[in-house]
Amino acid sequence: MSFTITPHASPVSTQTREKTLEDPGFGRVFTDHMVTMRWSTGQGWHDGKVTARAPLAIDPACAVLHYAQEVFEGMKAYRTAKGEIVLFRPDMNATRFARSAERLAMPVMPEPLFIQAVEELVRIDKDWVPSGAGSLYLRPFMFASEAFLGVRPAQEYIFCVIACPVGPYFKGGDKPLKLWVSDKYTRAAPGGTGAAKCGGNYAASLIAQAEAAEHGCDQVVFLDAAEHRWIEELGGMNLFFVMNDGSIVTPPLTGTILPGITRTSLIEIARGFGMKVSEAPYTLDQWRADAESGKLSEAFACGTAAVVASIGEIVSSSGSFRVKNAQGATVASKLKEQLVGIQRGSIADSHGWVRKI
Repeated sequence: MSFTITPHASPVSTQTREKTLEDPGFGRVFTDHMVTMRWSTGQGWHDGKVTARAPLAIDPACAVLHYAQEVFEGMKAYRTAKGEIVLFRPDMNATRFARSAERLAMPVMPEPLFIQAVEELVRIDKDWVPSGAGSLYLRPFMFASEAFLGVRPAQEYIFCVIACPVGPYFKGGDKPLKLWVSDKYTRAAPGGTGAAKCGGNYAASLIAQAEAAEHGCDQVVFLDAAEHRWIEELGGMNLFFVMNDGSIVTPPLTGTILPGITRTSLIEIARGFGMKVSEAPYTLDQWRADAESGKLSEAFACGTAAVVASIGEIVSSSGSFRVKNAQGATVASKLKEQLVGIQRGSIADSHGWVRKI
């Protein structure tokens, strides 16, 4: 598709932008431009534009406001030590975006078009990509824009990409996370939308996350919907458990867990190091027993936003326990170092994961 490009008439000044990039925080400061496209049953994908970032005008009867047809992605652009700007495995984001859309009865965007739209935004806002430890967080999303009230898939959609420069996701640097186990709320159930990256999943998780905050915790751990025994994932991150024999366990993708791209990449990296990785069910009771006996060496969470974060303490209504080696999480550190090195170009990309823009 050919995108119409209209540069911002009054972009943020170089001085202001550079000051912002010194400490951008996470998700609060946005770049100058955005990408939009439309889809309708009669025209398919059309009207691709790169314009100044601005509010979207929607009708009060816009379908997304009433029936929540909305999906999104989270990905990053990095500036390498050589000054190149790269994306990390954007094909996987495109694939997951398509699967999420399909699950919510929305139009599927072809992979090349998805990647093209993302790259258009990165190119025009390339000066917003931080160097050093920062990155440019990219948020492609799509929502039902047809004005109607009725329970059926919409016939019109808007796709948009926005971006924000970001620093660390969690405040406090590499301090191990403190987690709250939710025994009251469920993130997803078999047959639901757990494997789709849609806003409704996150909306349903917010009350549990608020409960975690009330208990002084950083994140919430969700258990399975049927037995409330099996570990699934955090509110926005996948989980890994490292045993004292060096083997790694992570909950399997059974349709209730989001298939994280960082998760998949870490599994491939670990196996490349010769580590045994099992995608196998793991209960909260096992976690507690293994931590207390010393069988569990480390536990960590991962995701695009936070990358890899060690876990130190787990709190629940039945008591708390600690992962003893949280401060010296060597496996988590080793995997993170390799992943970040590939993303930023300091380690050779033997997998073909990095895409230069």
